[in-house]
Amino acid sequence: MSEALAARYATAFVEILFAPNAPLSPEQALGELRAFDEMVASAPDLKHILNSPAVSRPRKRGVIAKIAEQTGLSATVRNFLYVVIDRGRPSLLPVLRQKVEEFVDARRGIARASVATASSLNDEQKSAISAQLSRVSGKKVVCEFHWDPALLGGVVARIGSTVYDGSVRGKLTALKSRLTA
Repeated sequence: MSEALAARYATAFVEILFAPNAPLSPEQALGELRAFDEMVASAPDLKHILNSPAVSRPRKRGVIAKIAEQTGLSATVRNFLYVVIDRGRPSLLPVLRQKVEEFVDARRGIARASVATASSLNDEQKSAISAQLSRVSGKKVVCEFHWDPALLGGVVARIGSTVYDGSVRGKLTALKSRLTA
């Protein structure tokens, strides 16, 4: 439920960012949202104030205004945060940032991939994997590589809900199913 709700808020915000006369670039808005999210995550008192039903919405708006003034948040991001607070949805803020990033990437034809490898890769191998995933998905793919000790060998890439399994275990499982069929 919270992801679907966050997606609606994020969609509206991204529409504003991509409007013809947008007052703010999507990169700048994302940077400001990330900074605000990190600030809230690193300050338990601030997180408590924003999420507490005991704190009035005007007080929460005041806290956001003070933060905006001190950190230089743009009016667009500040107003977006006000809407989230006014609707009683401050707990959605971390998911909102992720959804805004996802939707901005989608508007630009960029897909993010999580790539698990059996061993560390050099830059050339990483570029080859990124290029192959871009070719297969039809989008520019930005990869986040990490080492997975459970893999015997090969690579497993996840783009959204699609998994590309090039691992030794995956190939052995596919071979087993073909032989038993």
